[in-house]
Order: sequence, then C-alpha cells, then structure tokens
Amino acid sequence: MSMKSAIHNTSTTNKKLDGLEELGHVPSSISQATCSDSGPPDGGFRAWGTVFGCFLVQFCSLGYTSSFGVYQDYYTRIYLPKYSPSAISWIGALASFLAVNVTLISGPLYDRGWFYHLVIVGSSLQSLSLFALSFAKPGQFYMIFIVQGVLFGIGMGLTYGPCMAVISQHFSRRRTLVMSLVTSGTPLGSMIHPIMLNHLLNGTVGFARGVRASAGFISALLFIASLSMRTRGLPVPTVSYTVVARKCSCEVLFILMTVGILLCQISSFFPMFYLQLDSIKHGIDVHFSFYSLTIMNAACFISRSTTGMIATYTGVLNFTIVATVACGAIVISMIALSDVASVVVLGLAYGYFSGVCVALIVPLVIEFTPDLSELGARMGICFTFTSFSGLIGGPVSGALLGPRYRWWMPSLFSGFDIRGDAPDDIPPRKKRKPSIAGGDT
Repeated sequence: MSMKSAIHNTSTTNKKLDGLEELGHVPSSISQATCSDSGPPDGGFRAWGTVFGCFLVQFCSLGYTSSFGVYQDYYTRIYLPKYSPSAISWIGALASFLAVNVTLISGPLYDRGWFYHLVIVGSSLQSLSLFALSFAKPGQFYMIFIVQGVLFGIGMGLTYGPCMAVISQHFSRRRTLVMSLVTSGTPLGSMIHPIMLNHLLNGTVGFARGVRASAGFISALLFIASLSMRTRGLPVPTVSYTVVARKCSCEVLFILMTVGILLCQISSFFPMFYLQLDSIKHGIDVHFSFYSLTIMNAACFISRSTTGMIATYTGVLNFTIVATVACGAIVISMIALSDVASVVVLGLAYGYFSGVCVALIVPLVIEFTPDLSELGARMGICFTFTSFSGLIGGPVSGALLGPRYRWWMPSLFSGFDIRGDAPDDIPPRKKRKPSIAGGDT
C-alpha cells in the first residue's frame, strides 16, 4: 500500500476540520502515518531535528526546480541558442513531473521502512546530477536533459514524499503548524536559488564553476538534512486505492475539481519559466530582471503563510475562485509588461495569488471528500493526474512563444486556461463533520 493512504491518520488525530483546512499544497506522496501505540510526542529534539531536515529537503528539491526560470533564460540566450524555448522547457517540466510521480515508487518503499535508504539514494542522485550538469558543454542538450531533467527529477521524487510523510511520526496536535513550516521551504528556496544562480551563471564565475558551486551548496544542505531526520516506527496502510478509485470515477464534482486543478497548474508554468526571459527581451535592465523570480516567489512565500488564516473566514472554495480568476487576469496582463514597474507589480500580484491557489489545493480536496478515511487515497488519485501539468504547461507555452517571442500568445493561452478552471460552477458540498476515530464531532 502506498504511503499516500496514510494521510487519513492526520484527520483522525486532529479534533477539528479547520486544522486540516490550514494545510497548504501537499503533493500526492505525502502521508501522515501511525507510528506507534504511544502516539507522536509533538516535540522534542528528534522531532524538531526532523522538521529542520524536512525543511531543507523542500528547500533543495522543489525550491531548486522552481528556479528553473533562471536556467530557461540562460539556456535560451547563451548555452542552447539553437534550441527553441519549448524544447528547453521540457528539462524543467520533466523534473517537476518526476518529483511527484516517482513517489508512486518511493511511497510503497517508505511503507516498508526504507526511509533512510530513500533519503540517501535520492540525495545522492540530486547531488551527483548537478555536479554532472557542470560538465555539460554549450549545445549538449541531451546531456543536460538527462542529468537535470531525468536524474535530478528522480532524486527529488525519492526524497520529497518520504521526508514529508515522516513528520507525522513525530507530531499530532501541532502537525498542521509543522507542515506549513516545512512546506515554506519551497518558496524560500525559490527566492534564494535564483539570486545565487543568476550571479554565478551570468557573472565572472561562468556556467561550469557556477553549477558546481550550486551543487556543493545543495549537497551540503542535503547532507545536514540526512543527519537531522529520524523515524519512530513503521506506517500502517489503511485504505484500498481500488475501491476509492471506483468511487471517484463516479463523482462528477471530484472529477471537475481535478480537471480544474490540472488546468490551473498547466497555466502556472508560463510565469514560472518565462518571467525573467520576458523581462530581459523587453529591454529591461538585465541585473534587475535577475530578481524578477525572487520578487514573485517572495510574494508566494507570504501568501502560503497566510492563506490558511484567511480561508477560515472566506471559505476554501470562495477563496480558490477569487485566486484563480485573479491569476488569469494577471497572466493576461503580462502582455503589457514593458518596464520595471510592470515587472514588480505583475510579479508580486501573480506570486501572491498563485501561492493561494497552491496552498488551497489540499483543503479543496478535503471539501470534496465526504469520508475522511479516504482522504489519502483521493489525494493520491488527484495528484497523479495533476502532475502531468508539468509536461504540458512549459512546453506548450514555449511552442506558442516561438522563436519570434510572441508573448501575447502564451499569455492569452495561460490566462484563459486559469480563468476557465475557476470552479465557480461547482456547488459546494453540504458541510459535513469529519469522522474522528470512528465518531462524529
């Protein structure tokens, strides 16, 4: 049984549904597992050390691949000029796809107690792939594709899910708070890595030595993370995916929600991959353009930290609708990007509302889960489909952009794609009480 099914144990240990609704974006691989009869200690040196290690994994995995816009810009202008932006975007798209879908392998292995093996192998793959990337020469697209797209993506997939799941072995009451702290490592990494990579790649250091320096930094943090994380016991699988999958295939609302999340995530790759390149191609100062992704991710960091509190008052579905419509309007407005002020405004606005969309995915799945004992399986099913957004969003935007850099085409495609997925035509479910330890609250 995959570790995704163990998410149910999160709901059975929390006494109120609003605790679950404060969760941010949690990939399909995340599970909250039962560890021992004594229950999680909710603190202690080993527990907080594990939190620190998991935070570093987030920082080094999705936080790094979310900074692919820097590589996209550098490859397009300097290192791989003979290849189209669409072809280059496949590198980052595949890495993002594998980060989620490799958990279909790492999940069952985690359930069997292979946590340390997964951490060591995954961290080693990430480290070695970046060092191998530094040896790639200009024009060697396929080598870059293999080491940065395939190997780095597999390494992320082996570590990302298990390192999130292990948190549930140490925390029960504080689990929501701790989960939000850990997941904030992704936007924080998305703020720091672009600054570092831009100064290394575009400065006097150059590509080879710059990537090696970045690889050394990632390797050191992953080594610290591996030493910090500890397990307490073996997870216990509880839910049959086959039964839940049959039920989900008959629920129109759940299907519409999954399609909506998929469309929203497809559209998010255009700003993520092309904002910096868009800024530079419009004649904006190169040194300022290097900070465009940092500006966007800073706003995303703030929104992920505050969305849970705001959604408590507005409602998850209502806030999701507002955020998706706002994201669509902002992406369409990227057609008007022309100066420093427009980059700042668009970056901050899109960063904030896209962070809201990401943070509300898990609570939205909960809204359409009538029986919380199926939560883990439903999340696994949902995110298995939505993970394909990484293979679609970046390449399609690059193909629409073309060698002539027609920015209005991917802007309209992504903007209307996001606005089309806003689930304002989906009636909210009747409010239900979560099943807690076999009873209602």
